[in-house]
Amino acid sequence: MMRLGFPVKVLGVAGLKSYDTRRWRNGPHLSVSLAYLRDILGYLQRQDIHFYRLSPDLAPYATHPDFPQFHSQIAQCQRELAAVGEIAQANGVRLSVHPGQYVVLNALEERLAESAQREVIHQARLLRTMGLGPEAVVVLHVGGVYEDHCAARERFVRQVEMLPLEARGRLVVENDDARFSVEDCLWIHRRTALPLVFDYLHFRCHNPEGMDLIEAMSSCLATWPEKVPPKVHFSSPRTATVVVMRRSRVADQVHRRTRAPHPAQHADYVDPFAFTDFLRTAWSAGLGDFDLMLEVKAKDLALLRLREDMAHFAPDLAWRLA
Repeated sequence: MMRLGFPVKVLGVAGLKSYDTRRWRNGPHLSVSLAYLRDILGYLQRQDIHFYRLSPDLAPYATHPDFPQFHSQIAQCQRELAAVGEIAQANGVRLSVHPGQYVVLNALEERLAESAQREVIHQARLLRTMGLGPEAVVVLHVGGVYEDHCAARERFVRQVEMLPLEARGRLVVENDDARFSVEDCLWIHRRTALPLVFDYLHFRCHNPEGMDLIEAMSSCLATWPEKVPPKVHFSSPRTATVVVMRRSRVADQVHRRTRAPHPAQHADYVDPFAFTDFLRTAWSAGLGDFDLMLEVKAKDLALLRLREDMAHFAPDLAWRLA
């Protein structure tokens, strides 16, 4: 069976928060986020969803250098973290986390690279304190090119080698839509042994080596340990017109401008026909099962709709999706 998942925000039920969003002055805390996460896990159980991406802000300000008062949240919440982890495992829910775009491990500026290291270490420690197995991973992009593609890859490898074993054991690398391709990530894997997340839309947007889909995907799946299900990201490109509203500084007027969407932008829902073709291609090539994170704007609503679409348009495949 292949688990379908969605990231962070729940749209199917009003009022389900993914983390404590209060500003630092109001004392946000991991304990509050974990209470929210318990509610989300209950919703996942009711909807029979078994794959979920945690918010990277579950412990607010936990690695912020200017707020040391927030740095001990994991130690303060060990029991709560373990309890939530037990719920996830009892319900068969795979959890992962994807730090934001400002976590750049290969940054030229040492301060930014050290900040990224702290964040990866923190996220890995959080997953470990929850008692989760090796399938609970921290997904990261390679980072910036900084006008030297080869040096950027080398710098990423050096930073990975500096991480403690606990953090390295959770870290996985994802190909992106403009800078670092699947082939770049495979180069990093050969140097670090880090598993690779295959992102379907990113591969379509950035494949300068002209790799075949099955070649690229099978190469990424093969980087995972034998007993850990590989993780794949799937999304459909946005096709709807983008409307930009701007207020004039001279006169109190609002100007409406339209533009075409960027191919790398995510659609609200998954194209069920492209998804079906993707699965048929992968399974006919003997790639086996893998877990699918749906990176779409409608979140859980898109996942539930995709299930309905698959049951209607491809019932022979639908039964393999959990």
